[in-house]
Amino acid sequence: MKKQEIAIYQSKNGEIQLNIDTKQETVWATQTQIAEVFDIDRTRITRHIKNIFNDEEVSQKSNVRKTHFANSDKPVNLYSLDVILAVGYRTNSKQAIKFRQWANSVLKKYLLNGVVINQKRLEQLNKTIEIFSRSQNLEVSGVANILQNFTAGLDLLDNYDYQSLKKPKGTKNNRVLTYEDAKNVINSMKFNEKSSLFGNEKDNSFKSSLNTIYQTFGKKEFYPTVEEKAANLLYLVVKNHSFIDGNKRIAAALFIYFLNKNGILLSKKGNFIIDNNTLAAMTLMIALSKPSEKEQMILLVMNFLEQS
Repeated sequence: MKKQEIAIYQSKNGEIQLNIDTKQETVWATQTQIAEVFDIDRTRITRHIKNIFNDEEVSQKSNVRKTHFANSDKPVNLYSLDVILAVGYRTNSKQAIKFRQWANSVLKKYLLNGVVINQKRLEQLNKTIEIFSRSQNLEVSGVANILQNFTAGLDLLDNYDYQSLKKPKGTKNNRVLTYEDAKNVINSMKFNEKSSLFGNEKDNSFKSSLNTIYQTFGKKEFYPTVEEKAANLLYLVVKNHSFIDGNKRIAAALFIYFLNKNGILLSKKGNFIIDNNTLAAMTLMIALSKPSEKEQMILLVMNFLEQS
């Protein structure tokens, strides 16, 4: 057997070491190598392995494979790490005791790490709830929709947990949202508003928000996809407070208008990719978020659009 395939040995300080080739998914060892690890006669290893398979502690079919060695007339059995572990718990030699001590310490460490990981999941999953809890506003029924979407996919949840959400590939856009287009949308909303202050701009920050989503550097757009532009548009209009009244409603309306303008508001089945409650929840989440949470808010919206 080639040296790089597997090397199982005992270190000088008595701790069992298992070196695994990165190309392999497990450790494979011969009976002779297992006997050397636990410092017992090979016949005892043979007996232990036979009993392990008879007791169905480990599946023989998936944990044994045959290989040919140089200068050997017949194939030799290799046993997986599961078999090695099982043998270690059936052997009473001094080395086996050291092995069990090592294995128990590793198991304890992984169990504790697992608790830490699960705790982080709970903490990060509650991040969204915590953001919403900053408000007394009861219009947060859409948070259930968001949580349901993110808990449905463990990969996406893991990425959110560790703040490592990846930017979706997204859709290339070909329709620009101009200031005039946006003002037309806002003006059309005024017919349903009682306040004369609704949609009145405080300064030039709204124009700045629109320009931001089309920023370029070296002729390359900072936000090249519809989803990224839409997420930033929603975030910027909400957080910049460009209007005397109606910032969140205007942001949500422009978000929907922009998605529709670029042809991704409806799914292939003709359904809206986002419902009213979820839109309200996303908008409120952004409104209640901290500036340091901007990147995660943008990525959440983008990933939510992709998943929807």
